[in-house]
Amino acid sequence: MELFRTEKKNQPLAWRMQPGDLDELLGQPHLLSKNSPLRRLIEEDRMTSVIFYGPPGTGKTALAHIIARRTEAQFISINAVTAGIKDIREAAESSHGMRTILFIDEIHRFNKIQQDALLPHVENGDIILVGASTQNPFFALVPALSSRSQIFQFRKIQRDEITRLLYRAVSDKKGLAMDAALLDNAAADLISDISEGDARKALNILELSFLSLDSSSEAKKITAEHVRNITDRRSMYYSEDDHYDTISAFIKSMRGSDPDAAVYWMARMLEAGEDPLFIARRIVICAAEDVGLADPDALTVAVSALQSFEKTGMPEGRIPLAMAALYIATAPKSNSAYAAIDSASDEVRNRPIQEVPAHLKEASYRSAERLGAGAGYIYPHDHENHFVDQAYMPERRKLYTPSSEGFEKIIKERMHIRRESING
Repeated sequence: MELFRTEKKNQPLAWRMQPGDLDELLGQPHLLSKNSPLRRLIEEDRMTSVIFYGPPGTGKTALAHIIARRTEAQFISINAVTAGIKDIREAAESSHGMRTILFIDEIHRFNKIQQDALLPHVENGDIILVGASTQNPFFALVPALSSRSQIFQFRKIQRDEITRLLYRAVSDKKGLAMDAALLDNAAADLISDISEGDARKALNILELSFLSLDSSSEAKKITAEHVRNITDRRSMYYSEDDHYDTISAFIKSMRGSDPDAAVYWMARMLEAGEDPLFIARRIVICAAEDVGLADPDALTVAVSALQSFEKTGMPEGRIPLAMAALYIATAPKSNSAYAAIDSASDEVRNRPIQEVPAHLKEASYRSAERLGAGAGYIYPHDHENHFVDQAYMPERRKLYTPSSEGFEKIIKERMHIRRESING
């Protein structure tokens, strides 16, 4: 635990370029526009417990630093990676009745016990909590803690704002202190693209590119080639939230019959290192739930893709997975099987259980006739169209309603013909 300090030796470029005030902080106008609630809390020094939530490099910690400089309260900073219950207790005890703001970076790293230890100090006003999290606080924090804090969601910084930051960092005396023209436009564009809305990553790449310049050259110009030399491929941020959000987008794209979106989200997951078998299982589920009997082959294709991947692995295994995702995205859709089993389950759970009719009971054992098992059963194959009207439930319930999509249209017609034969 330490009182907040802004002076450090040998600071990296990203640290030196931290915004000095609210107007310099990039990319969060929805939070910090004039007269916004959060801005007023900071400017009027009336902070309440808050959680800053969003991707890395979007200004959460930078905003905490601004609060530290503006507030008249005691400001204490800890990091949840290295801190524990002892640090929480020391922060609370150090207040001595003074108004104290405790900034906890990466607060989602605290386990439940540590969060529970923090809670009473927030409740009784010993400390004002300012937490920063890259994970959804409604999942990462205990409900009692998240409910006592205002949640402010930070967004990825737009590409043009990253570009402006890069040029400022090149020319600013706190930054590289060189002619802004010595940053090639193509290099700035490339850094802005690969930084994925993360200002800290963008400045780190810029600094490494600068340090990689030939010291013997008179004109030190950062080009796209310098950037490529230190970033052989895009480093993709993929948090736990991204895991859930991206698989949701993938499933909904297949369900919504958009093959381009489906294969894009699949590629996004695979490039980020998602477990391909997890993706394959979701394809199988989607084939059954969202395509169903409109195209029964979809399930066969999905299962085959899963089995193919198990035998081949990456990178070739991504091809059958893509085939299955595209097949499902372009297939006719019906959730009738899903709806039917849900209706049947609801029937079983919430209504009296129906007895198996005597004529449907197992009758292959000796003396079954003495119990009436199987008596009166009519064998459908002995009748025209291999169908005969007989009761299969004591109280008939309509649980399956076929759609008019794909193969299910044929099923619907068959069922109609059978109903017509029953009604005479």
